[in-house]
Amino acid sequence: MSEGNGSNDGSITIKKHTLWQVGTFVFAALFVISLFTGGFGMGDNNPTITGGAVGVPTNPTPTPDPTPSQVKVEIEANDPVLGDKDASVTIVEFSDFQCPFCERAYSGAVAEFKNSDYFKNGDVNLVFKHFPLNSIHPFAQKAAEASECANRQGKFWEYHNKLFENQAALDIPSLKKYAADLKLDATKFNKCLDGGEAAGEVNKETTQASNAGGRGTPYFVVINNKDKTTQAVSGAVPFAQFTSAIEAVK
Repeated sequence: MSEGNGSNDGSITIKKHTLWQVGTFVFAALFVISLFTGGFGMGDNNPTITGGAVGVPTNPTPTPDPTPSQVKVEIEANDPVLGDKDASVTIVEFSDFQCPFCERAYSGAVAEFKNSDYFKNGDVNLVFKHFPLNSIHPFAQKAAEASECANRQGKFWEYHNKLFENQAALDIPSLKKYAADLKLDATKFNKCLDGGEAAGEVNKETTQASNAGGRGTPYFVVINNKDKTTQAVSGAVPFAQFTSAIEAVK
C-alpha cells in the first residue's frame, strides 16, 4: 500500500509541475503577442501601434476649414449697405428685429465687424435683408416694414439701430416715435407704414432667405463678389466664425 501511495504521490507531483510549465509558457506567449497587438484591450489609454512600433495615441482629427459653396443670394440696388459698396466680399445678413439672437448678433459679431480691418479697409461690407419669423414674433413684420419706410428716406441704419436698442417696444406707436426721433418726414413715413407699402419688399426678402437655406435667424451668407463663392453662417456666433468664412471665400 505504501508503494501505491508513493506512486500516487509521484504522479500528482509530476502533473503540477507540468501544469506550471505550460502556464508559464502560455503567459509568456500572451505577453509577447500583446506587444504586437496593442495590449489586451483593457481600455482606451493603451498605446497604439504605428508603423510596427509601440507609440503614443494619435491626435484627434482636426476640424476641417469651412468649405465654400454656391448659395445664391441676389443683392439688389435698394438693399441697405454698411461699408464700401465696392468691397470684394459681402456679408448678407437675414435678420428679424424681434429676435433676441439677432440683437445678440447686432451687439456682438456685427459690432466687432464694424471695428475690424475688413470693414475699415473697405474689403468687406454688410448688406441687410429681412427674415421676420412671424409665427413666433408678432411685431417683427411691421418693424421690418418700418425700417424699409425709413430706408426710403435714407435713414435705414439709424432706424435699424433704434429697433435693436428698443427691442421690447416694437408696437406701431413706438415705430412712429422712432421715426420722429430721427426727424423723418412723419407724413411720408406714416403713409408708408400704415398703408403696408413696404410689405412686398419684406416678403420678397423672406422668400430669398428661405431659398438661400435660412431656417432661423440670424442667418448670414458671406459672398465673394467676383466669383460668387459663398459660405453660410447660422446663428449669433462669435466674430471668429465670420473671419473663417471670409477667408474661405477670398
